[in-house]
Amino acid sequence: MTGRPRTVDAPPPRTRILAECDRRGRDAVIDGCLTLLSGGDDRDPALLLVLGGPATSWALDPEQGGPGSSRWYWVRVWAARGLLWAWDERATSTIITALADPEWRVREMAAKVVARHLVGDALAAVTVLRADPVPRVRAAAQRAVVVLTAAGA
Repeated sequence: MTGRPRTVDAPPPRTRILAECDRRGRDAVIDGCLTLLSGGDDRDPALLLVLGGPATSWALDPEQGGPGSSRWYWVRVWAARGLLWAWDERATSTIITALADPEWRVREMAAKVVARHLVGDALAAVTVLRADPVPRVRAAAQRAVVVLTAAGA
């Protein structure tokens, strides 16, 4: 197993996000993701817990989290991951902007969203990311370009 061990009782992100869409409505989840991905300071504990899982405790603590925190970029990663499972075309411009985020994990997740949802308007931006200095971003961008090109986007 690579990376962090998953908490045994924590459902995977997809399960949490889809369940939250059932609870509060898909549009509300997407709106929350767009706010967070755009740099908003949405302290909706339920949404942050859904998006980030058990790792969100610091983001809910005003002393540790918030847009000024060096770790706040994780909230943007979680928000992009939310769009991986709850998508709407109105998120297109926000996900394209996220492809230029200063944090590589945000760029990587945004490229995954582009590939999954065939966001054709993002083709130029993911093409540029094939030269990103971070190998994981380059790989996600390359996959997005291949998927979009195959789909005729």
